[in-house]
Amino acid sequence: MKINKINSLVFAMLFGFGLSGQAQTKQWTLEECVRYALDNNITIKLSELDVENAEINKKDAFGKYLPSVNGNASHSWNIGLNQDVTTGVLRNQTTQYSSVGLNAGVDIYRGLQNQNTYRRTKLAIIASQYQLLKMQEDISLNVANAFLQILGYKEDLKIKTEQLSIDEKRLKRSEEMVSAGTIPRGDLYDLKATIATDKQNIAVSENNLLISKLSLAQLLQLKEFADFDVVDDTNAKDENNIMAQSPTDIYNKAKETRTELKLAQTNLEIAEKNVAIAKGAFQPTLSGFYGFNTRASYSDQVKFDDQNQPYTTGPDPIFQQFSDNKGHNFGLQLNVPIFNGFSVRNNVERNKVSLEKSKIDLEQKSLDLQRNVYTAFTNAKGALNTYESATVTLEARQQAYNYAKEKYDVGLMNSFDFTQAQTLLTNAQSEVIRTKYDYIFKIKILEFYFGIPIVPIPAK
Repeated sequence: MKINKINSLVFAMLFGFGLSGQAQTKQWTLEECVRYALDNNITIKLSELDVENAEINKKDAFGKYLPSVNGNASHSWNIGLNQDVTTGVLRNQTTQYSSVGLNAGVDIYRGLQNQNTYRRTKLAIIASQYQLLKMQEDISLNVANAFLQILGYKEDLKIKTEQLSIDEKRLKRSEEMVSAGTIPRGDLYDLKATIATDKQNIAVSENNLLISKLSLAQLLQLKEFADFDVVDDTNAKDENNIMAQSPTDIYNKAKETRTELKLAQTNLEIAEKNVAIAKGAFQPTLSGFYGFNTRASYSDQVKFDDQNQPYTTGPDPIFQQFSDNKGHNFGLQLNVPIFNGFSVRNNVERNKVSLEKSKIDLEQKSLDLQRNVYTAFTNAKGALNTYESATVTLEARQQAYNYAKEKYDVGLMNSFDFTQAQTLLTNAQSEVIRTKYDYIFKIKILEFYFGIPIVPIPAK
């Protein structure tokens, strides 16, 4: 049942990739993969939009320094008994009025809230940039891990394929030896079972390789990944000699360069500004205002003669009315908070709590970084030891296999025992591959903490 599932997965992957024997496959380097992911990954694009949104918030905060200006205009019809807006006389008539106005206001003092808000938005931009950088670094590590997995599965598949080829040659030779009566027919059956197992192992390795390629292609957001492949250009070596550094040196360097600490520090500064903004609501506010208005009537006007007798005349010219009826008002407005149901005080206390949480978060990030660095160093050292041990084991298994082959070729070892020696050799080869790429990735993590990026991230 398990084999059928694996074969179904392999068929589905082959169908999805649309593999073709004539297709020309592009082979990607690790640097190409990382750079493509940095330019196209959806999560990174979302973080870039957060940076743009922070820039817009900064413009909003800057606008608080500027005066607000609003214009208004209206036109109305009044039917029935209405008061003449010019004379104050009540008349039963239909009238039309037009009015226009302009109002302006400016904050003079608001407890430094505008200044602190603007400074907070500048810090928020820095925080969003750090968040973007952290996302880029995380994606780079994920790409490197996926890239190395592909290399590991490719080498594993190569070993399994070579093993199948060797066993098929053995089968042909064994058939001849059975026909000649040199070896028993049971050895031939054992070898056929071994070949079946080889093919099963190849199917599993092919499935692992295809899934690993698909995972990296999705991480890169590739739209066309039918022929996606990577180059085999990575060796298991510490090119930057990072293992020569002590964990303390790596940690001290990480405290200066790691993005998560810079982000936590910036969030702490933002929390401090939030407290200052909240405290500003305790202080009086002073604002200035200016208003302009004028009006005109389209109906007959009631006027008074020299004897103070009313008489009716047609409406004055519209623009003359606007000029005659214009008015201005301006002044200062002072608001002093006296009691507001403790809302301001509670808001200050709430922001103080957030500030304390930011301080704790910064301290926790520092502790986490120290633990991660020492863990990464220990893991890298252990991975190196494991890889070296696996290499020694492989050398011994290779010698044991060569010796077993010599005995098998002269008839001093049966097929079952020889297959066991061969299986142990194959397992040792697979273990070397696994430990090699595990060591490479752990070295990349250690370099990451030391400030050595997988690929330099360009500033945007």
